Amino acid sequence: MKRVIVFRNGSEVDGKVILVTHSLEELLSSASSKFGIVAKRLFTPQGGEIDDLKLIRDDDILYVAESENFIPIGSSIRSTPCAANVTGSSVSSSSSTFVTANEDSVPVCSKINSEWVTLNVGGKYFTTSRSTLMTKEPMSMLARMFAEGDNGFIMTPSNVDKNGAYLIDRSPTYFEPILNYLRNGQLIFDNNVNPEGVLEEARFFGIESLIPQLESLIQSSQRSRDNVPLTRRDVVNALILTPYTAELRFQGVNLAGSDLSRLDLRYINFKYACLHGCRMVGANLSWCCLERADLSHAQLEGAQLLGVKMLCANLEGANLRGCNFEDPAGSRANMEGVNLKGANLEGSNMAGVNLRVATLKNANLQNCDLRAAVLAGADLENCDLSGSDLHEANLRGANLKDAAFELMLTPLHMSQTIR
Repeated sequence: MKRVIVFRNGSEVDGKVILVTHSLEELLSSASSKFGIVAKRLFTPQGGEIDDLKLIRDDDILYVAESENFIPIGSSIRSTPCAANVTGSSVSSSSSTFVTANEDSVPVCSKINSEWVTLNVGGKYFTTSRSTLMTKEPMSMLARMFAEGDNGFIMTPSNVDKNGAYLIDRSPTYFEPILNYLRNGQLIFDNNVNPEGVLEEARFFGIESLIPQLESLIQSSQRSRDNVPLTRRDVVNALILTPYTAELRFQGVNLAGSDLSRLDLRYINFKYACLHGCRMVGANLSWCCLERADLSHAQLEGAQLLGVKMLCANLEGANLRGCNFEDPAGSRANMEGVNLKGANLEGSNMAGVNLRVATLKNANLQNCDLRAAVLAGADLENCDLSGSDLHEANLRGANLKDAAFELMLTPLHMSQTIR
């Protein structure tokens, strides 16, 4: 008669003590009854298959299988029994890869003999040391999973897979930066990894020292994204998705350097928008609101600007060569107080435009149509108005110092300088 301790294949818990008297078939039958399976194969802890009763010694540790091959127990889960009362006596064994229990399945404590553990996180394996998981964040979930008290683990670890790795159902992509942080204290991850995902994992595992760093990083990233100018594609998408009956607002939006050439941008609200260096050659900006917008050094050559509102807008150094401001229906562009210092308006049709108290110092206004334009109080110092038509233009109080008026279609004294 021999006494053996049998475990189900791949498991280290709920071992059964079985007395073997006659044959191997009797042992398999008893194991089937104990585990509720159809036991067909028997293995040693090293994976050797037993096919003869003579190979079994008293108090051997065995693993029983239905038909599958031997499932090795992971080296990271090595434990020895603390105490197991089997039929009134203690059970001992030289094997260090099992946990025993008596026939009533009385649990016993486990003890880790290996410093190294393997984690299966979402299907990806990570091997690390227990000290890595426990030292930096001793109160985290990972630390408590592998910390030991007098009676074994303080917090019961998760299940293990067939390779003995602890199963953790989380994203390996976001877990890897956390493990590296526990290893070296530095938060390092690839640019294609979303820090918000890493933050969620840090909160889940309780890595408290990492949470403020990630929150600060996310806030900085959001601020930098907010400062990135919109592209032509962004504007085109907005135009496509907005019904023609709805008002499209780009108020205060950063469009610096964007190429919006030849787009139909009529009636859009660009108030306070940053359009610095924006390229809008041939674009239709008729009846747009560009009040106080920054259009400095923008390229607007050949643009349609009928009825546009540009009060106090900044167009310093902008190129408006050949633009059309005149609306046949009679609406007038309002550019009161606009900054056109050093701008190029050569050949533009600006009939009826309101440029009251505008700054046009050093601007190029050659061959412009300024019929009935309001230039009262405007700064036209050093402007080139050669070849321009100023018929009925209002120049009351304008600064005409060093302005050039050669080859004017309408002599200056014929324009309505005072109204």
